[in-house]
Amino acid sequence: MAGALSHIRVLDLSRILAGPWCGQNLADLGADVIKVERPRIGDDSRTWGPPWVKDSSGADTTDSAYYTSANRNKRSITIDISKAEGQVLIRELAAGSDVLIENYKVGDLKRYGLGYDDIRAINPGIIYCSVTGFGQNGPSAARPGYDFIFQGEGGLMSITGERDDLPGGGPAKVGIAVTDILTGLNASIAILAALEHRHISKKGQYIDMALMDTIVSFGANQIVSYFATGNIPKRLGNAHANVTPYGVFRTGDSHMIIACGNQGQWERLCRAICREDLLGDSRYSDMAARNVRRLELTAEIEKALASQTSAYWLEKFQSMEIPTGPINDYKQVFEHPQVEHRKLRVDMPHARGGVTSTVASPLRLSDTPVEYRLAPPVLGEHTEEILSSVLGKNRTEIDALSKKEVI
Repeated sequence: MAGALSHIRVLDLSRILAGPWCGQNLADLGADVIKVERPRIGDDSRTWGPPWVKDSSGADTTDSAYYTSANRNKRSITIDISKAEGQVLIRELAAGSDVLIENYKVGDLKRYGLGYDDIRAINPGIIYCSVTGFGQNGPSAARPGYDFIFQGEGGLMSITGERDDLPGGGPAKVGIAVTDILTGLNASIAILAALEHRHISKKGQYIDMALMDTIVSFGANQIVSYFATGNIPKRLGNAHANVTPYGVFRTGDSHMIIACGNQGQWERLCRAICREDLLGDSRYSDMAARNVRRLELTAEIEKALASQTSAYWLEKFQSMEIPTGPINDYKQVFEHPQVEHRKLRVDMPHARGGVTSTVASPLRLSDTPVEYRLAPPVLGEHTEEILSSVLGKNRTEIDALSKKEVI
């Protein structure tokens, strides 16, 4: 069956990660996503390597794995929007699109006659989504920024990393560009909501997505605790601010995760490690008491865990319904039986030959499942196809645009 969004066309003028991630979500759901890139240069992230995608001979191509991760199921067209003819092409494409995504600096597209008001004048039903660092207004609106900056400025790094008084303590960023990914997800939600509202209103609307807004909202459970108490949340490493035992524990041969979120799980853990004496100890009688004495309790648990391997404890804890898990690297992740069963690796034939491997969408729809139609495109792979089939340009017109380096 056709994808859930197979009736939707998206004009994706974004690059790097947040905007492209949004576009890939919509493309995975069936939308026709046209990725607009600069001629000869393309999306900045194409050059963010190594590693690079391999061709059929095993040699490196000019496309990075980073770019590949966020641009599946799209068609690529190259257009120079600094030229008047390029601006005309964008307006023509926008006239036939349902959604436009862009992540230029505030006001940049308006200078080219491609701002929201310009596009709305030719397509009142368009959903125009702008993704910027700080949003379209406010004292920081003109500032550029990358994910790392927002992890720090938006507070995430103040609670990420080991405690300052312990070895290796201090601020740390999340290993994934979490601000970008979350902004892309939030943008997808906003676009879908705007499309649904258009069914009723028959009108499009403007969406103002900011990385700063996203990363601040991401911290809500810690922030609301601060609002309630006035106590500023601190770094706790792998510990949980409100739950104990909940973290990484040393075993006889490595480390593992234990996460006891209620009293029943705590009691089963004590029995599993043959430390029933902890159940009668008033210092650990309930969650609040355990949180206060987190360090000493962790030491007691690790004494017991030291007698066996992680594999032993994982099997035992899982059999007793104690929440637990290993700490896998990505090689181990893709050897995991559940990951293999869910087919989370997707191999797709690449335009330069060979195979491109991407990570499957987590969206599982029963009637309109995600389909993996197109590998991440090489730069300008679909330029002529889009100009001819979408805009109706003939060979003479396309050649003229190419000669002027508009495409």
